[in-house]
Amino acid sequence: MAAQSSVSLVGRARHRLRTHVTEHPALYLPLATVKRALRVDVRDLQRQVISSRTELVIEGYTRCGTTFAVYALQLSQGRPVRLAHHWHAPAQLIEAAHRKIPALLVIRRPEEAILSQLIREPNVTLRDALVAYSRFYECLLPYRHSFVVGEFEQVTHDFGLLIRQLNARFGTSFAEFVHSEANVRECLELIKLRGTLSKTLFGFESGEVSREQLEREVQSVGGAKLLDARDVWDTKDAWVPSEDRTRAQTALREQWLQQPSLAKLRERAQLVYQAHVDGT
Repeated sequence: MAAQSSVSLVGRARHRLRTHVTEHPALYLPLATVKRALRVDVRDLQRQVISSRTELVIEGYTRCGTTFAVYALQLSQGRPVRLAHHWHAPAQLIEAAHRKIPALLVIRRPEEAILSQLIREPNVTLRDALVAYSRFYECLLPYRHSFVVGEFEQVTHDFGLLIRQLNARFGTSFAEFVHSEANVRECLELIKLRGTLSKTLFGFESGEVSREQLEREVQSVGGAKLLDARDVWDTKDAWVPSEDRTRAQTALREQWLQQPSLAKLRERAQLVYQAHVDGT
């Protein structure tokens, strides 16, 4: 892909800096808090930083199923749950370990996570993404017994089991997600609406808005614009699979396999993935 050969040096430097900074709670979390308060990026509306009010942290490398996990969790509960989520920063999970706050780490096979990332973030190189993925999960290995690990397939096909594991590990009483066709469809329909940047929707994700409040907005006349936004949804930003994403991934997969210089980095990423999944 041409985009992979034209990534700017400034873009690479920013990505590498973020990779390092997000590993340090004392440095990154205050920055994230300020960034969210100032709305430096409209996407900051959808993120919550860990705090004294946090009941559960759900974090992982980008494109690993965090969004599905957040919706599956919230839609299962009888009340909103205060979540810290979506910064894609290991600092959130390290801080959760220090504070003994229940946490779920989501993880996906490196090839699938990284290729999905590069479709959404064409200004990131394969090499830099491989390093970032490995660093993200390697710095969490010393803390892996402080959170539950949810592999992407578990998150998207048996999230109820992960809730059960959270309850067993932390003594919580979260209601389990029932992985029915209707419940999965409801999650995906709400995920499709994230491009509207609805404060109500993002408030629901973070546990600041009830399910009833969200449903009223979606069903109301004012909420019609949420539903209309499906027509302008950018598939590059969507978690939900599409034909365009599949074609783009096929092209990137060829690069993944045809660059022998990346072999050691691919092995490193696979090893840390396996270490978390196997619990070793």
